[in-house]
Amino acid sequence: MRIDAHHHLWDLARRPQPWLTGADLDPIARTFELAELEPLLAEHGIDATVVVQSSSSLEETRELLATAAASGGRIAGVVGWADLTDPALGDVLASLTGPLVAVRHQVQDESDPWWLARAGVRRGLATVAAAGLAYDLLVTPRELPAALETAAALPELRFVLDHAAKPPVASGGWEPWGAQLRRLAALPNVSCKLSGLVTEADWGRWTPGDVLPYARHALDVFGPSRVLFGSDWPVCTLAATYGAVLALAEEAVGGLSAAERSAVFGGNASRVYALT
Repeated sequence: MRIDAHHHLWDLARRPQPWLTGADLDPIARTFELAELEPLLAEHGIDATVVVQSSSSLEETRELLATAAASGGRIAGVVGWADLTDPALGDVLASLTGPLVAVRHQVQDESDPWWLARAGVRRGLATVAAAGLAYDLLVTPRELPAALETAAALPELRFVLDHAAKPPVASGGWEPWGAQLRRLAALPNVSCKLSGLVTEADWGRWTPGDVLPYARHALDVFGPSRVLFGSDWPVCTLAATYGAVLALAEEAVGGLSAAERSAVFGGNASRVYALT
């Protein structure tokens, strides 16, 4: 089964997406529903997906769960949002009916690069683990030291690093991202999504040669058993089509065995997110 482990859906008629500001984001400042994604999945042989929250809203999480439940299995899992610092987090998670597989918070938007190390956040993450869920890490190189410390402190929690921690593709920079990623990958409870890299490149002028070194570094340090393909649709459309993003990922894993490629494009997502 081929799985797209990272895409978004949002309906601006229901609620705004506060991060959709600025003329550069105008092309995606509209509603995106599953009906628009479905033909792309069919065209490229994607059997199931994992949809990921895009705002700090429990209502959005409930809506995504309802969309997944009505999708006939197309959406196999939901990465939702919940307040990690809420003392009643366990009850909140238990109230979310549907294929909830993980929780995510926009850590990259926090002013404190060590937000993940706060005691209240750590307690919340322990609650996520106790609920049998994974946690998606949305961080940049600025927050990677805190992510490393946090993942090491919570070995019982499955962490999934989104977008390989957003390396500086556009500038061609490497460190400290490269070394930080290697240290994070040394922790067996962390996996990494091969996603979101084209939008870290120059949107209008990127080439595969700009992006592939970063994708291959992620594959090298995590290994093919802990890397998951994700399109990051529709955000990816700022820089590339769905097909171009998929082709880039396929090129990145071209040197792997058939079994390893199958893991990256589905098996790992199924295992890490405990998809049914």
